[in-house]
Amino acid sequence: MLVLILGLILFLGLHSIRIVADDWRTQQIARIGLARWKTMYSIVAAVGLVLIVVGFVMARQHVVPLYAPPAWLRHLNALFMLIALILFPAARVPNNAIKARLHHPQVLAVKTWAFGHLLAAGMLHDVVLFGSFFAWAVVLFAVSRRRDRRNGTVYPPGTVKGTVITVVAGIALWALFAFWAHNFLFGVNPMA
Repeated sequence: MLVLILGLILFLGLHSIRIVADDWRTQQIARIGLARWKTMYSIVAAVGLVLIVVGFVMARQHVVPLYAPPAWLRHLNALFMLIALILFPAARVPNNAIKARLHHPQVLAVKTWAFGHLLAAGMLHDVVLFGSFFAWAVVLFAVSRRRDRRNGTVYPPGTVKGTVITVVAGIALWALFAFWAHNFLFGVNPMA
């Protein structure tokens, strides 16, 4: 569990810089340059992500049950995942109405993914992983929306084409994960 927690601290701590030290971040980018900042950021994030994956695999070997979710909550998670996997490409597909309306769809995707998994899985390692990401996403979304209001950020309106591409991409990602990738990557069939 220690490796998982260390990975979460590193990964989520790094991704919390804009929450707790946005001015410092801006100063560092000005000092060392955006390309160098992104390189260092990516390396630290990758190390944190590897520690999370390794730590989660290790923690799964020492099962500590906290609660036993009923089967219907596991099935409800499929709906949360569909929403999350539509929100995820909404952060990248240009000119979609989802991003125009929600402003930070990737953070909402993380929040939805984590919440659904908290409902569906009741082991200690699950609660540590998904609970950490959920709490982080709740705070980051609130801070990001507040920053947008303070800065007067305006998101361009979405188009039908951009929105359809986003939704189709999300459904395709969901189908890939639901029917193959989740079981292949994590050994858990979400459709069982």
